[in-house]
Amino acid sequence: MQKVVGIKFKNGGKLYYFEPKEGEQYTRNTHVIVETTRGLEYAWVAHPEKEIEDSELVSPLKPIVRIATQKDRETYAEQQAKRPQSMRTCKEKIMQHGLEMKLVDCEYAFDGSKISFYFTSANRVDFRELVKDLANTFHTRIELRQVGTRDETKYLGGIAPCGRVCCCAGNMPEFKKVSVRMAKAQGLSLNPGKISGLCGRLMCCLGYEMEHYTEAAKQLPKVGAEVGTPDGKATVVALNMLKMDVRVKQEDGAGGWIYKEFPASELKFKKPAQPQPEPEEDEDADGVEE
Repeated sequence: MQKVVGIKFKNGGKLYYFEPKEGEQYTRNTHVIVETTRGLEYAWVAHPEKEIEDSELVSPLKPIVRIATQKDRETYAEQQAKRPQSMRTCKEKIMQHGLEMKLVDCEYAFDGSKISFYFTSANRVDFRELVKDLANTFHTRIELRQVGTRDETKYLGGIAPCGRVCCCAGNMPEFKKVSVRMAKAQGLSLNPGKISGLCGRLMCCLGYEMEHYTEAAKQLPKVGAEVGTPDGKATVVALNMLKMDVRVKQEDGAGGWIYKEFPASELKFKKPAQPQPEPEEDEDADGVEE
């Protein structure tokens, strides 16, 4: 067992485990300074100290250096205040160099040793001269990192079609893979406008209930299949995977149809074969620093 503290660097960001400093007590939202591969970083406690199995740790724990002091808080606030002007300056430089790239966000390293700019572009961009120009302007190390359209929405945020803040910006630490297969399995319209988020890609929330629909599909017949009902043979016309009900049609003897609904448990049918998984979406990122 290992004592750890859950740390986040951004709202809605990924949770990281750090080793607590002996003699310090941490509560939720305690601001701390931690040691990372990029140097010292400003963060806050998302989950207070607890014990977890060693098998849950993927790498040696790095330590929490200290609880943030008033000076640390002021330094962090100053960096956040400089971000808007840094973004404007970078956008001007991008226009001067005639580059086809859209600036999304920027971050300051806590120790001031580096500024990272994030951008999107339809193609790969040769931004070596831009990096040099920015380094001369800010007098510090510059990193430009190309991100995907999902990342852009995560950085910028926004209101999703459901009326809530986009999942990626509010409560999704990591992107989950989604595919059209998920929309098909849930009986959703395959109209891109109805299953796409602000990023123009498939909505992340398609994966939220997929486990239920996958299990439900194993217990239900397919649409169009012939099943045995308490009233005789019938043809499946619709499924309700949430209620586990099946809507069927039967001939009424006069050339018409009678529609009825039955719980799946009352029907007799051959369990459908499970579909093979389809390739799912993923995103890449590229970066260069000087």
